[in-house]
Amino acid sequence: MDNTRRQILRAAGAGVALGTLGACAAPGRMGAPASAQVVVIGGGYGGATAAKYIRMWSDNKISVVLVEPNAEFVSCPISNLVLGGFRQMADITVPYDGLEKNHGVRRVRDTVTKIDTAARKVTLAGGATIGYDKLVVSPGIDLMYDSLPGLRSAAAQEQVLHAWKAGPQTVALRRQLEAMPDGGVYALAIPKAPYRCPPGPYERACMVAAYFKREKPRSKVLVLDANDDVTSKGKLFKAVWADQYKGIVEYRPGHTLMDVDAANKELRFEFQDPVKASVLNVLPPMRAGSIAVQSGLATANGRWCEVNFLDFESVAATDVHVLGDSIQPAPQMPKSGHMANQQAKVCAAAIVAKLTGRPVDDSPVTMNTCYSFVTETQVIHVASVHAWNAEKKTYMPVQGAGGLSPAPSEAEGLAANAWARNIWADMLA
Repeated sequence: MDNTRRQILRAAGAGVALGTLGACAAPGRMGAPASAQVVVIGGGYGGATAAKYIRMWSDNKISVVLVEPNAEFVSCPISNLVLGGFRQMADITVPYDGLEKNHGVRRVRDTVTKIDTAARKVTLAGGATIGYDKLVVSPGIDLMYDSLPGLRSAAAQEQVLHAWKAGPQTVALRRQLEAMPDGGVYALAIPKAPYRCPPGPYERACMVAAYFKREKPRSKVLVLDANDDVTSKGKLFKAVWADQYKGIVEYRPGHTLMDVDAANKELRFEFQDPVKASVLNVLPPMRAGSIAVQSGLATANGRWCEVNFLDFESVAATDVHVLGDSIQPAPQMPKSGHMANQQAKVCAAAIVAKLTGRPVDDSPVTMNTCYSFVTETQVIHVASVHAWNAEKKTYMPVQGAGGLSPAPSEAEGLAANAWARNIWADMLA
């Protein structure tokens, strides 16, 4: 590794610790054919970022159409604070207007129902079609309700919420917690990894526990984890539960959920006895968003999308790039909002390069910082840097970069709030 490369990686690692958002794959500004058009499916951390940066890095010469059904972006990161009563939905909601006004992204409020790779077009639920030269698919995750027979009906899903897509279910779960009597039990079922946001369920347990500690001190949080241990920041979360929420949070690993009895508020496991609770919060197993699965892009067990990590092009379809939580991740690469933002920049740079006849960057670097609130003000984080490995043809963690919080702190709480504001601006402003 040459000195320049070392300097880049050191800078990347330092940037992660501070929550900076730049990816080490950004090209210089470059021209592009005026006729080129990129369609982006999904306006989340991956899709919105890709749409913006393709416009910016092409000097606004590449036309970008963003297909997103929602009127506004609602952030999953920070949404657990809404469940704890420490934030409102307005605090995690950002308009898409900046993409249109500031960058000329054409936004279509609709849902893609079909991808025709031969004709290079997508079909919308409203019946219209849109052609593309390059397609970016960033649909997030969908929930595998079929694995839990008791949750297959719409009625059951309205009773037993996941709230893993920030929005109406976040509000509904908060109302369930508010309605729960003091002395009740909130049960959170976590699926086997991989799933969206590895530390997210454990942060949620902390936020609900903080609410109970303040408002319903006789109530309990029961964490029923299909994994053998806490999947991220385990020692830190366990220390917080012992110190801050002793007698409130109970953690039970190795609990693989097999079914749910919504009417009787009962969880049924592979080996353990059933559990009843006042409020059931079930995170079903997850897979790539439906449009990716339906289009044959989910080549890893029909669940996740395999990609060429140099440019995030699908292994199943030429000129189709997949980002974010839908992909089969590289080693130790988390499914997180920050990582989706980073992948989007690598992808955007590659797409602009390909459409302008320039070489794709052959040494991209991505980074991730994941903050978790453990009280209203105290936060812990994990950070990592991932560099392209030409021999293995994937990203590998950069040893010695990133790191883990030594302990919760209010200083990290300030950093977490700044991170949220910065990444939302990076995506949407």
